[in-house]
Amino acid sequence: MEDLPDVEMLVSSLMSESESSRKYAVFKLQGLLSDPSFADAFIQGDGLLALRDAVMQTSGNTQAYALGSLDKLLELDMGWDGVDVLVIEKAVALAVSQPLVNIVRNALTLLVLVVSRPLTGSQKENGGAFGFRAIKPALDNHPTFLESLVHRLSASDHTLCANALQLVNALMRDAVMHGGEHEWPRFIKRLQDLGVIGGVGMLMRGDAANDAGSPLAAAILEFQGLTKLLLRKWKEVRVNVELHEHKKALKTIHLLSNPEPYRPADSNGETGRKGRAKHHPEKWRRLGFETGSPAWEFDETGYLGMMDLVDFARRNEDTYQKILMEQSVHPAPHRCPLARASLSVTLILYEHFEIDESANEEGSGHRNSLQERIREARANGNLDRLYRPLLLQWGRLHTAAINAFVRIWKASGAVIDDFYKIEEVVRIIVERVVGTTIRKTEVGKVEDELRSVSLEEARKWQMEGLDEVYEDAWGPHLVQIREQLHHESLQFMKEQRIRCLLQGSWFPAGVGVDAGWRFVRLSHNRRHLHYRSYPAKGDDEPGLSDLPEKLDLHSVTSVDSNVSASEQPATSLSKGGGGDNSSTETLTEKHHDSLNPTPTPTTNTKITIIGHPPLTKSYKLTPVHTHTEPVESVLLELYPQSSSLASEWLDGLLMLLSQQPITKETIRCVDVMEDWGVRLRMLNLRWEDVDWEALEMGAKGERVEVREVPGREGLGEDYWYDLPET
Repeated sequence: MEDLPDVEMLVSSLMSESESSRKYAVFKLQGLLSDPSFADAFIQGDGLLALRDAVMQTSGNTQAYALGSLDKLLELDMGWDGVDVLVIEKAVALAVSQPLVNIVRNALTLLVLVVSRPLTGSQKENGGAFGFRAIKPALDNHPTFLESLVHRLSASDHTLCANALQLVNALMRDAVMHGGEHEWPRFIKRLQDLGVIGGVGMLMRGDAANDAGSPLAAAILEFQGLTKLLLRKWKEVRVNVELHEHKKALKTIHLLSNPEPYRPADSNGETGRKGRAKHHPEKWRRLGFETGSPAWEFDETGYLGMMDLVDFARRNEDTYQKILMEQSVHPAPHRCPLARASLSVTLILYEHFEIDESANEEGSGHRNSLQERIREARANGNLDRLYRPLLLQWGRLHTAAINAFVRIWKASGAVIDDFYKIEEVVRIIVERVVGTTIRKTEVGKVEDELRSVSLEEARKWQMEGLDEVYEDAWGPHLVQIREQLHHESLQFMKEQRIRCLLQGSWFPAGVGVDAGWRFVRLSHNRRHLHYRSYPAKGDDEPGLSDLPEKLDLHSVTSVDSNVSASEQPATSLSKGGGGDNSSTETLTEKHHDSLNPTPTPTTNTKITIIGHPPLTKSYKLTPVHTHTEPVESVLLELYPQSSSLASEWLDGLLMLLSQQPITKETIRCVDVMEDWGVRLRMLNLRWEDVDWEALEMGAKGERVEVREVPGREGLGEDYWYDLPET
């Protein structure tokens, strides 16, 4: 083991009158004091007092090194005897007015250590001043300290930004944990008024947040966690109209609604002119509360719900009054209860950002937990998902969600009994719009999306969410059911399409105006296509006996078509080699060539049946011909006059050849039958058949969301289905 440096020499240099000697000594100390053994020897050698004097008396880089050395000692939880009121006062003064970045960085670090130091029992008994209380006298002497601290968040030096944010976090945490019931809200509001939310938001969306190993990234996430802590604390504060601030908030909600003066009639039924105006007995119901005593309606949201409603009314006074005026002309059951909507939105945002679930992150080991989460997210490539910058825009999200609530209420023609249904729709909208954002998403874009979501789109999301619930509970069974129903639906459509071919159809015989007409019908044994040309389209459907020409389907090798040309490339479905039914059948893209010219005059769709022409009587098969590939040619061309007719015949022919359908119309019919078949099967499923407690634990052991079993309260026996158009 190497000998420790000469402590006595370093202490002597610290007390020297020579500036260079003191500068060299504190510079060396910064590195040496990281060793607990040397730190202990340094303190035992009376070095602490000399280091304190260097902090108080020097300037420039010497003072920066002295502060850094003292910080190293404090990080080891040593040397606290050298931190008194004067040292704290000096650090605060330097943080406010010192232009040198390295001095400010170390001064802020010292203050972070002071504010963050855990208060032990002996310190409490001896009146030890740590935490926010330790620096409060210095803050009183420097009223611009908090403003300058928030301003440091926009500094170009990321280390300085990190130190400033660490001090903000330390002050917030100590104020919330140890401040009085009325002190911490005022302190937090003061920070917010100085722009701390905007400053941290810029850091969170900036490139510095990508550096997972930097102190700034951890400080940003700590601030995010503290924001959740504050929201939870406000929610836990019960609304009490006897408290001045709470009573004032309720009064603000009422007065900002621009209420009309109310003068009750006297005993003779006449309204007094000189009587003092009183509040209308329905004044709270007019704002959207359920009763005339609204305090209890904040039980779920606490003071957080009251703050959100006051903030909405204050920041959007014109909109607030306009909504109330618009709703007042409707009958009471049709009015959107604005106050209740605001409280519901507060809870929706609270649940979306998982405020309660972050409680464990704010324990004594929160910093270690943050570092662990950052390392894990960086390893998985999900670092951006840790940041929730929109959480800092709580007020704007709350306003946008309230406007969406009112808009959906109007669009759906809701009544008061539909309130919880609208609430659930808004919850889904928030989950979809806010939940799919990335770290750099601007809140303005989110506001625009919340403003533009239609009721139809929200209902579509709602059905998709219901499918996810069923998928969680009966996923493997639903997969089997879907596979079975898909096969059954294909067989049904195959039979339907083939029946269309059995019935027969009229087609133009060619592309010219005078080309005539052709009637085509599938034989009863489904082996031949019978057809005949006519000079004009008949009113009836000729029978098979009237159709002398026929095409053997065993000779068909492919069916080429441009029926779906507007939606997908022209396709050709062919059977490999000859007419053997056991041959492998493939789907290949094929451009129209001379064998398949594109018609132009009367129709833009064509079905071309290609295959081997029948052998003539004079043609004899010789040994030479056994190794010759038969020549393919066009056997028949059909010109459907409508998309439905084209779909019937193209997919019908393909299914006869054991191919899959390709037209959008047939595929949509298969999907619809499959989807509604699954939904009808779901009517037999019961929520109580699922072990939700077991399902709560995921496949890997992690906890997943517990879904509440829906009740049937308020539901009748009647129900209906709506098949949306696509």
